[in-house]
Amino acid sequence: MTNPGAASLEFFASRYNIDSVAMSSLLSIALSRGGDFAELFFEHRTNSAIQWEDQRVKSASRNVAQGVGIRVVKGDAIGYAYTESLEMEAMRRAAETASRIGTADERPVPVDATPMLQAGSFYSTTDPLTDEPAARKVALMERADRAARGYDPSIARLDASIGDELKYVMVARSDGKVVGDIQPLIRFNVSALSQNGQSRQVARTGGGGRLGIEYFDRVTPEELAREAARQAVLQQGAIEAPAGTLPVVLAAGDSGVLLHEAVGHGLEADFNRKGTSNYSGRVGQPVASPLVTVVDDGTIADSRGSINVDDEGNPATRNVLIEGGTLRGYLHDEVSARHFGVTPSGSGRRQTFKDYIMPRMTNTFMLPGQSTPDEIIRGVDRGIYAVSYSGGQVNISNGDFVFSVTEAYLIEGGKVTAPLKNVMLIGNGPEVLSRVTAVGNDYQLSDGRWTCGKDGQSVPVGVGMPTVLVSGITVGGTKV
Repeated sequence: MTNPGAASLEFFASRYNIDSVAMSSLLSIALSRGGDFAELFFEHRTNSAIQWEDQRVKSASRNVAQGVGIRVVKGDAIGYAYTESLEMEAMRRAAETASRIGTADERPVPVDATPMLQAGSFYSTTDPLTDEPAARKVALMERADRAARGYDPSIARLDASIGDELKYVMVARSDGKVVGDIQPLIRFNVSALSQNGQSRQVARTGGGGRLGIEYFDRVTPEELAREAARQAVLQQGAIEAPAGTLPVVLAAGDSGVLLHEAVGHGLEADFNRKGTSNYSGRVGQPVASPLVTVVDDGTIADSRGSINVDDEGNPATRNVLIEGGTLRGYLHDEVSARHFGVTPSGSGRRQTFKDYIMPRMTNTFMLPGQSTPDEIIRGVDRGIYAVSYSGGQVNISNGDFVFSVTEAYLIEGGKVTAPLKNVMLIGNGPEVLSRVTAVGNDYQLSDGRWTCGKDGQSVPVGVGMPTVLVSGITVGGTKV
């Protein structure tokens, strides 16, 4: 295995049995009806997964997919076609299909597909998990099972899963740029059941990133299993959550998923190009508390959302979206960048070669501030301390959200007290950012377990957050 920063373009091209002459021919056909821009996206992906339930392997799978997607851009319109066959005739038909977004009857124009190496590398591919034998993966889940059951006698069951992916991509563009990348990905999930009489409480956690087997040198299966067990046992003694508008302290790390969903999607440029985001037309205007700076950064080493190049062949970048409360810009793919007259931000992503490209987040987080977490909590007389989440829903057009909190506590007199259950956070993303009154100095990037869905496509992402105090969020609970 070789590192993408060192691999030659011949290495990538040989995987698809194609050369620069053939790529140039396909791009010429794609532009033959007057398109403005075209690209070829070659992908070879290997996925495997093992499910562990009730002290035994329930299922195991391994899948391989390969193909090419061909896109033609004409203004804001897109023509797209793909083929799983890499025979030249099949690729020509796909290029001709994509070309029909254009209206001119022109002869194919010559395109020079010149190899250009991608220099940056934000993850290693020296020991991909896909190369590990199944027995070694099963052993990791057995270790997790023993650790969870050893944490507390009430742990009656531990379910786990381990998934890995190794993806080779090559992008050839009509502007002459050709780049390749090797993208590893792993995810380890655990779910612990605590049973105490008739009370059954389940908690889930996990982690991963753009790593191989070395991930488990950083975070052991035992740590992840004990964390799930801790949360499940904690819920046995949890009390019902209060209802109403209360100060909420968002804990460092996983709270970044609220930022991702309630704010991040509204900063993706396709929504703003169409005028359907609450942030449309507001670049340069205040949109949050002056304490808030939001960044999307695809260059964080080994993080789940990191990419050396996006799916358009543009290098990953660090994008400051909100700075000191002021909106600075959006996340762009080629189409939105051309529309707004700006440079692409390395945010063009797709689920597979069968899918079209959209502006998507990579690793989205809020920068740290000056307060300590203890200072922030001491400043709250009565409120909620929200630690971890199981997901939520958001309306992109106005930023309204609902989030389910899986670990939360009551704050009373400046101290964290009783654990809570059935906590829902209900609010509006822009309003919540305007109500941030303190930002901690304890920024954390959540461990790599998050996946983002948009228009039926899922891509891996990272989220992060320091401890943050929001002066008021509606809490959906059952205790008045």
